[in-house]
Amino acid sequence: MLTEIRIDGLGVISTATAQFHEGLTVLTGETGAGKTMVVTSLHLLSGARADPGRVRLGAARAVVEGRFTVDDVNDAARAEVAQVLESAAAEQDDDGSIIAIRTVGSDGRSRAHLGGRGVPASVLADFTASLLTVHGQNDQLRLQRPEQQLSALDQFAADTVGPLLRKYTVQRRSWLDARTELLERTARSRELAQEADRLQHSLAEIDAIAPEPGEDVRIVDEVRRLSDLDSLREGATTAHDALAGPVDSPEEGSGALELLGAALARIDAADDPALTALGPRLGEAIAVVVDLTTELSGYLSDLPSDPGALDSLLTRQAELKSLTRKYAPDIDGVIAWADEARAKLGSLDVSEETLAALAAEVDIAAERVREAARKLSAARKKAAGKLGSAVSAELGGLAMGKAKLEVEVRPMPAGPQDSAPLTVDGKEVHAGSSGIDEVEFRLSAHSGAQSLPLSKSASGGELSRVMLALEVVLASSDHGATMVFDEVDAGVGGRAAVEIGRRLARLARTHQVIVVTHLPQVAAFADTHLVVDKSDDGKGKVNSGVHALTKDERVIELARMLAGLDDTETGRAHAEELLDLARAEKSGATV
Repeated sequence: MLTEIRIDGLGVISTATAQFHEGLTVLTGETGAGKTMVVTSLHLLSGARADPGRVRLGAARAVVEGRFTVDDVNDAARAEVAQVLESAAAEQDDDGSIIAIRTVGSDGRSRAHLGGRGVPASVLADFTASLLTVHGQNDQLRLQRPEQQLSALDQFAADTVGPLLRKYTVQRRSWLDARTELLERTARSRELAQEADRLQHSLAEIDAIAPEPGEDVRIVDEVRRLSDLDSLREGATTAHDALAGPVDSPEEGSGALELLGAALARIDAADDPALTALGPRLGEAIAVVVDLTTELSGYLSDLPSDPGALDSLLTRQAELKSLTRKYAPDIDGVIAWADEARAKLGSLDVSEETLAALAAEVDIAAERVREAARKLSAARKKAAGKLGSAVSAELGGLAMGKAKLEVEVRPMPAGPQDSAPLTVDGKEVHAGSSGIDEVEFRLSAHSGAQSLPLSKSASGGELSRVMLALEVVLASSDHGATMVFDEVDAGVGGRAAVEIGRRLARLARTHQVIVVTHLPQVAAFADTHLVVDKSDDGKGKVNSGVHALTKDERVIELARMLAGLDDTETGRAHAEELLDLARAEKSGATV
């Protein structure tokens, strides 16, 4: 609910503050006093485009500040508001209200704030979407749009249409995903086949060479050894001979091992304890020499004896390098690339069987969408008759007694290159996000008149009354929202004006309703009456303000609205009679 609004520097309004309450609030005032600026300010709080031409002459900027509460709206609206506040990091005031501010500079720059945070104007639109509906002349024109008419029908039949629409949406998403995959696979079949051939060729090359993890590193080390084979064998042989003696040497004692054995025998044969104490240490030295001799023998036996071993290793190294040049910096990377290529090749199934299976899956998904669309259309057609009858009944009390509103639901034909074509009952239709239906409101203004689309059959005043009748019928679906009507009573008077006032009062039982009106018959039904008045500073500059009227002031204002009879007893008596009539109508009594 909107509880307060402050306007600075907008049009003829220098500074004005207005308090709003539950029920029906009317704004009246003389022509040019600035009533339209109040509606304009609410449009700005709703995120509408900022027009610098609306800034008061001589002012640097126009500022509109609104205070909202969410205690009296439904749970869905409250959840939407909470989500917007959280995403914008906006905060509520200590009393739970939320402040929205829109600033429009004379240079055309616009700024928006919500809950103390600077936000884009679109965030204000999201915030007020479930809290505030402004019906001005342009908003009434939106009622002529097919998408708005479809939305109104779905809102009217929310209990039955809502679940069917949600099911249709889920089925449609699955169908479109499968259909898109089929189209992409079909279009890319040649490209995918080429990719599969390339991967198969590469894997065949890698598998033929069959590299092992770390093989390239091991071969580098082995090649280095084989390149120095002769010097390695000579060095190891010399060291072995020095320790064990040459194998082919006839001389005894030519090796270190024999010399150490002889030295140990001499020490063991001695009688001097100091000398024999050196024997164990010499024995340890012999053991070390024996171990070294054994290891050198093993090293020499492990050295390749095949003169072609180096050539074989160099050939293998060349094969591995042919892989690392193409696929990865090293053999481990080549093996990893091959694993990824095999996995990718498995997903590039371009066989006719796969495409046929996917096409069958698309057909099954399409049938599910088709069935969901049929049920959705049937529910809408059933609700369309009820909505048309309900609105027509309301129009009967709005000086359109013979008018009849028809709600037509028909399939939406698929266009050329349609993004979601679906065949339903032999016709190709467009399966849109809201179903396969398009809705058209048709109005016959009087008995015997041809039923025509609303955009062609309704005048401005009739369109206003159709919109009001529709809002009254839809009132139960969005309890607590604030509705603003600007000139909804255009082109009517007399008893029809009373009926408009009565319906607005009925609407105000479940909503906060704010109405800008020039008809005293409508203003008489108000729970709160605000007047926009203007004053002249004597220098040709006009300023307007807004204030609430007392009971006596209401009588005077209504008398003024009755053809300027505010200074006459007759005018005041007529005004009091209007108030009595409105009170009786609101209470359900007869007058």
